[in-house]
Amino acid sequence: MANDDKQFVTEITPQQEDFSRWYIDVIKKADLMDYSPVRGCIVFKPDGFEIWEHIQSELDRRFKETGHRNAYFPMFIPESFFQKEKEHVEGFNPELPWVTEAGGEKLEERLAIRPTSETMIGHMYQKWIQSYRDLPVLINQWANVVRWEKRTLPFLRTSEFLWQEGHTAHETEAEAREETMQMLEIYRDFVENFLAIPVIMGQKTPSEKFAGAVDTYSIEAMMKDGRAVQAGTSHYLGTNFAEAFEIKYLSRDNTQEFVHTTSWGVSTRLIGSMIMVHGDDRGLVLPPKVAPKQVMIIPIGPPKTRDAVVALSDQLFTELKKAGIRVGIDDRADVRPGWKFNEYEMRGIPIRLEIGPRDMENGVCVLVSRISGEKKTVELSNLVAEVKALLEQIHQEMFERAKQFREDHFYSVDTLQEMKDSMEEKRGFTLAGWCGSEACEKKVKEETGATSRNIPFKPAEVKHTCISCGQAAKHTVVFARAY
Repeated sequence: MANDDKQFVTEITPQQEDFSRWYIDVIKKADLMDYSPVRGCIVFKPDGFEIWEHIQSELDRRFKETGHRNAYFPMFIPESFFQKEKEHVEGFNPELPWVTEAGGEKLEERLAIRPTSETMIGHMYQKWIQSYRDLPVLINQWANVVRWEKRTLPFLRTSEFLWQEGHTAHETEAEAREETMQMLEIYRDFVENFLAIPVIMGQKTPSEKFAGAVDTYSIEAMMKDGRAVQAGTSHYLGTNFAEAFEIKYLSRDNTQEFVHTTSWGVSTRLIGSMIMVHGDDRGLVLPPKVAPKQVMIIPIGPPKTRDAVVALSDQLFTELKKAGIRVGIDDRADVRPGWKFNEYEMRGIPIRLEIGPRDMENGVCVLVSRISGEKKTVELSNLVAEVKALLEQIHQEMFERAKQFREDHFYSVDTLQEMKDSMEEKRGFTLAGWCGSEACEKKVKEETGATSRNIPFKPAEVKHTCISCGQAAKHTVVFARAY
């Protein structure tokens, strides 16, 4: 069995050796997903989907607290809808799959499979909104979308993925912009305080904004290979979609006005981000608030004491479950404790609870933190409080470690050559000046492989010259290679 234990760990490729291979090894070994027979599509296995359920339920609660309600719209969108907003269709056309035949007959009009729902929702809002009394409209949709990606990676970039998309309509630009920023802040707070991922808030450059938006804002996260993931976006759409779909209302001044709209969303790429930010060479490291199991109880000891230890373990299981803690128990007699320790470390369970005959006699058990590996002996009489405190401590440690990693891999550069050297020799984000020219932004991408992630609201420092042309900088921008 000792050899089996060792083999269990070596089946995961070390991060430093091949980060992409490590990622695939971990999500497969941890049984989060499997590949489907359809290119670029995955099957969410129960543990993977439960992580999404925890993300979904917490975000849904926050949305509803701010007055949003859920609805559902069709996944098939007439081609003519996309033609109404030119920039929008040009942005999505390369990724659109089309339905051209149904029921054995060719369709009169092609139907796109939903890449996003602005056009369908715009059509419906035109019917629903007549007066200022109908505003604001605050709707969210939990759905699947399809974007036919050329290069895919489970959770992070797949041809079909799960997400939520909020769509709101307002009387004024000020109200719509307030909504846009409110939702961006909800995303930031959720990702940092629920997933323990530090993010950078900022505005996208014009070339990186959402197709059809006036302004796009994002939260950007750094993975352990130094690459960026756009963890969430919020868009002020102005009256672009309102004009395209004739969404007008009778104003308080008795005039016909176009509504101002927003859209915002996060997706199952949050799962991939969470894995890449926190995982290590032993496997997953799951934030306690989304872990399918927060505690795994493992009874240990010789066969003669097994029944008594297992009976007590069952009592502890019941006690923790009643306290709202997601807990499991592995009392298999034919598997050694060492193998179980490796298994649940690999699966990223935040706390391992060990209890043996001597612990039972002393009225204690041992709690082991996944993030630090530290062992703590605690009184059984105070178990629930100790577990809750340790879960909170683990979350904070995960956040601080991820934040420190980002700080250690965040570089300030003043020239394009400095950025190229940084990208080739190091991993991480760079902070640089930008004159606002799309040509300069394009040159950075061509020569370094990095894209502008956003113009941060709180730059670490203000840059005065453009990294590409050397002229005066209009913005200080975060650049990084991205997923």
